[in-house]
Amino acid sequence: MFTFLYQNITTSTIVGVVFLCFSTNNYAANIEAGKAKAQTCIACHGPNGNSIISEFPSLSGQPAQAISTALYRYREGNRKNPIMSPIAAELTNADMNNLAAYFSAEKRTSTHITSAQNASLGPELANKYNCTQCHGPQMLGLQHIPRIAGQQHQYLITQLRGFKAQTRSDMDGNMSSAASALTDADIVILSDYIAGLADRPTAKNE
Repeated sequence: MFTFLYQNITTSTIVGVVFLCFSTNNYAANIEAGKAKAQTCIACHGPNGNSIISEFPSLSGQPAQAISTALYRYREGNRKNPIMSPIAAELTNADMNNLAAYFSAEKRTSTHITSAQNASLGPELANKYNCTQCHGPQMLGLQHIPRIAGQQHQYLITQLRGFKAQTRSDMDGNMSSAASALTDADIVILSDYIAGLADRPTAKNE
């Protein structure tokens, strides 16, 4: 679920990701420079990368490579968004590495409280649709695969519906394939469950 595995990727994306990985290993990312650059990001993504707007994703605690890969894809036009595309167009590779280092070092916080019913149903669905296989048992992401634990609830719903409808950019097609089997009820349950996977997940009675 939400996977970004390397299959059927365009040549430009492969080259870009490889370059960014090489750059990350050979360029000491500057967290303070990333923090300064991130001041233009907080209007949408929130202070320290913890979004307070349900439609915009939190960036805190993301694997650094997941952030730099997403930024690169926006810059190169592989992924399009009316807000992110023009912002990413102005970023250098160093900027991307700095931003990724800064946001990945910030602690994820979330105020979302999963319903008791969805907290019970969510783990089974997450295993059934291989969410944990790609994003890890705690949904914290790995390398280029993003963290989804504690992500904004509405954002998760929107992305899953987009993958299912194949209107959301999908680097390798795996997410669109996985989401095609989801019912809208599954999407609502999974999104509620995953959004509540924060430092202090709590369930409420329906």
